Amino acid sequence: MTWDYVVVGAGTAGCVLAARLSEDPSVRVLLLEAGDRDTTREIGVPAAFSKLFKTKDDWDYSTEPEAGCDGREMYWPRGKVLGGCSSINAMIYIRGARADYDGWRDAGCDGWGYDDVLPYFRRSEDNSRGADAFHGTGGPLPVSDLRDPSPLTGDYLDACEAAGLVRNPDFNGASQEGVGTYQVNQRRGQRASAAASFLRPALKRPNLEVRTFAHATRVVVEGGRATGVEVDFAGRREVFRATREVVLCGGAVNTPQLLLLSGIGPADELRALGIAVVVDAPRVGKGMQDHLAVSAVYSANAPVSYFGANKRPSVLLKYLLARKGPFSSNVAEAGGFVRTRPDLPGPDLQLLFGPAMFMAHGLQDAPGHGFSLGPYLLTPQSRGSITLRSADPVAKAVVRANYLSERADLDVLVEGMRLTLNIASRGPLRRHSGGRFLPPVGADDDDALRAHVRQHAETIYHPTSTAAMGADDDAVCDPQLRVRGVEGLRVVDASVLPDVPRGNTNAPVVMVAEKAADLLRAVPAPPRQRSSSPQPERAPA
Repeated sequence: MTWDYVVVGAGTAGCVLAARLSEDPSVRVLLLEAGDRDTTREIGVPAAFSKLFKTKDDWDYSTEPEAGCDGREMYWPRGKVLGGCSSINAMIYIRGARADYDGWRDAGCDGWGYDDVLPYFRRSEDNSRGADAFHGTGGPLPVSDLRDPSPLTGDYLDACEAAGLVRNPDFNGASQEGVGTYQVNQRRGQRASAAASFLRPALKRPNLEVRTFAHATRVVVEGGRATGVEVDFAGRREVFRATREVVLCGGAVNTPQLLLLSGIGPADELRALGIAVVVDAPRVGKGMQDHLAVSAVYSANAPVSYFGANKRPSVLLKYLLARKGPFSSNVAEAGGFVRTRPDLPGPDLQLLFGPAMFMAHGLQDAPGHGFSLGPYLLTPQSRGSITLRSADPVAKAVVRANYLSERADLDVLVEGMRLTLNIASRGPLRRHSGGRFLPPVGADDDDALRAHVRQHAETIYHPTSTAAMGADDDAVCDPQLRVRGVEGLRVVDASVLPDVPRGNTNAPVVMVAEKAADLLRAVPAPPRQRSSSPQPERAPA
């Protein structure tokens, strides 16, 4: 029961890392996943992503009551399946702004500036547009244009131009700012998750083992070194040993939870729960950031949207035969990046548009044809936390997002709503409008828009920074992603990011895992006596 590397969590980062590490046939890699294999039919169908929410493939977290959002307990979907959130997300491929990574570098995280990480983005990528100074081809991760976007999406972009915004054909190129259609992680109209892109081709390797339904309960630390992981298989505990390193890839909720359960965290909090302190690390679970989104929703005056597409046989047939039509859509087809002030180092708002009345994470049925558009806050000042509810490793962690606890965040979202309503009022979109559903007609002054944000804002699924790297000794991880105070333990996922990047977080996590593979491979292997290992129990492709 011993491997060179034990990787905990087969989400985006875990799939990338396990695939890259196992390229070396001399090392043995174990990948542990608490969820199931990625065989649910809806995973492959882009437009069906919200059908995966609150299912067995979702951890189904909720925040504590959020004071800044009228006391609401807010739903947080997180992937509990091979591929993690890349198997249930909206597939938008955004890297973030140059200012994000240069900011990390300037704060002391050497090797994380934009020019340092760009080669890792390019290495992972197989862009349908071809290779250039910013993009790669031949990598495992498909990046493509939407095959069949809605005509409404083009009208939205025309309305943005009428409102004074400029077109940008490539948000991941020389400049992030402007509006356009999003590139997505799809190949030929089907989702290209990290499991499908990185892990599945690697499963034939005899040195890679994947175990599903393996819920990690703690990291085993002996003599100051992580030597393995204790795992719960349906109530039975087993320990899997790592001769080189244990790598945590559980994400912004599960990674800090596992560190805390392992005695790595704020000492007083751990003692209060009866957990022996291994390392007093006050910042574990602290500093969480997330992108908060709010929408304006309009009904349409004609059947021009995706409403009822799943009930039309012709739509299904088009997808089955050509992988086109509404089922190939990621719903959030277009948007862009804007600054609310010219002196900012980068955009502070991201815009989204979908040719459907998308409400309550898609869990609420739309009343008819329509469209949704709105902003989300890219650079939140509010920070939250992940803490333990109890010492029970199966109990869900306590999520406190602290949304809008800083007034500046609310002010920026109100500015974003004003821009949104301006765009919707322009002729290319206005001609489709059958009336505004949200916010209510007439709710246009600052007080009404603030109330709308507090009542209707939701996560856009990008929590980060709960085990952040940094140059100072109090940071949970150092810039090599090593957990301070414990040898042989690293964090490779969104929790290690110092700040949430300006954009969707899946692409940055892929990059972190690509870089982490090089960091791990650069460490010389310890001398050892090789012994026979158990036959791998690989997850089926």
